Amino acid sequence: MSYNFSRRYFFYGSLLAGAIPKGGWGATPSLSAAGYKSPNEKLNIAAIGAGGKASSDIDGCSKENIVALCDVDDARAAAKFKQYPNVPKYKDFRRMLDAQGKDIDACIVTIPDFMHATAAIACMERGKHVYVQKPLVHTVAEARLMLETAEKYKVATQMGNQGYSNEGTRQAAEIVWSGQLGNVTEVHAWTDRPWWPQGLTEIPPPNDPPATLDWALWQGPLDKRAYTTGGAGYPNQYGNFYQPFNWRGFFDFGCGAIGDMACHILGAPNLALKLGAPTSVECVLKEGASTFMYPKKSIVRFDFPARGNMPALKLFWHDGLKESPKIDGVPAGELLGDLPSLPRAPRKPGDAPPAPAPRSGFIGSIFNWENFQAVSAPGIKAPDPNGSLFIGDKGMMTTGTYGEQTRLIPAQEKMKDYKFPDPLLTRSPGHYQDWIRAAKGGDPASSNFNVAVPFVSWMLLGVISQRVEGKLEWDAVKGEFSNNKDANQFLKPPFKVG
Repeated sequence: MSYNFSRRYFFYGSLLAGAIPKGGWGATPSLSAAGYKSPNEKLNIAAIGAGGKASSDIDGCSKENIVALCDVDDARAAAKFKQYPNVPKYKDFRRMLDAQGKDIDACIVTIPDFMHATAAIACMERGKHVYVQKPLVHTVAEARLMLETAEKYKVATQMGNQGYSNEGTRQAAEIVWSGQLGNVTEVHAWTDRPWWPQGLTEIPPPNDPPATLDWALWQGPLDKRAYTTGGAGYPNQYGNFYQPFNWRGFFDFGCGAIGDMACHILGAPNLALKLGAPTSVECVLKEGASTFMYPKKSIVRFDFPARGNMPALKLFWHDGLKESPKIDGVPAGELLGDLPSLPRAPRKPGDAPPAPAPRSGFIGSIFNWENFQAVSAPGIKAPDPNGSLFIGDKGMMTTGTYGEQTRLIPAQEKMKDYKFPDPLLTRSPGHYQDWIRAAKGGDPASSNFNVAVPFVSWMLLGVISQRVEGKLEWDAVKGEFSNNKDANQFLKPPFKVG
């Protein structure tokens, strides 16, 4: 059996970077006059967020011109500020855009989830291309507004779920479409997150924020609350009670473990199984519930209708795990999801660098039989549990966090002489370069908002299910829950974006 799929599921043509005006070469006197940049011309990029994950996002674009940096916490951003001593620094992204807007081509947005849409829309309304960290937005309504804004202002976009540019994610889709697994009717995805505190029931007494942090600005348009370091036990490895990282576990600020990891781990299932809107979602297990935080541990079930000639699907999200889940039909001891990393042999001066693996992915590598045999040896400790499992009526397949190391299981039996299907999908030059190329007039990025918004829109329904009781029936036409009007309040932010 082979599956049919439309051209829109391809990654938009060849990898040839280029910017051809609509009238063809010579139709306009220059690329800049046509609104394009030459592939060899550098973008002027500003960053909203400079510490934490924002630092590596900036590094991923560092071959372009970094022209402005913005962060509400001078201490958190200190290392990146030092790296770019001559670049203007700001605390308020609105002031940055007002002051340097005419000199900025594109913006990176890597700040807490609840501020993504506000900052990104402000950039897009000024004609700036945007790279926005996962989970893209905090609510479903914001996701739709982001797509509408990107289309209106015709900017290049990308969500920061790097696995969508990975080799293994494409391999997973090509295996499913080849019919190797038969009809896939069940998927499991899991993570060891949250690592940060969740399920707390009390907020500690307030105290003053550090002098380096503009706490009011950090909260943006939300109703202001007092700062607290959290008292005993704080700062822990993730910071004080809210900031700089623990915000992820709060209803008001983040999207919990789903927001942190589902955009990565569910990327391969979303692409391979052409997932659109589910018919229902339910948090079927919840441990450590709270009135203001996500639970310590949960299992969320999504039900998807048949899609073309693909059958109906039930998808289970597991978080808060200490080990990979035990799933019926999977042989005992089978390694699921991420594989342990092999120790690197020390290199001596003068040694040639190791040859890259063929068709290597942007993150991690394609499945390698020799490596699998080594990590399967007795005494090798399994990695932290993150991954996904596809269950079909002809076979099963597992992937790692970012879609890497995609393999059929049981791997000892299935993979020794296995040949992956011939490539159908265009391969990516890398997640940041994918976006940069698009901003210069090339092909749309692999996780541009036309791809990312439908994905996060169904994923965020799972976030809502962790806040309410019972099964939620989803009406995709009306964009609302048909059986729980109270749950609909969580589809929109508590403030007006903009």
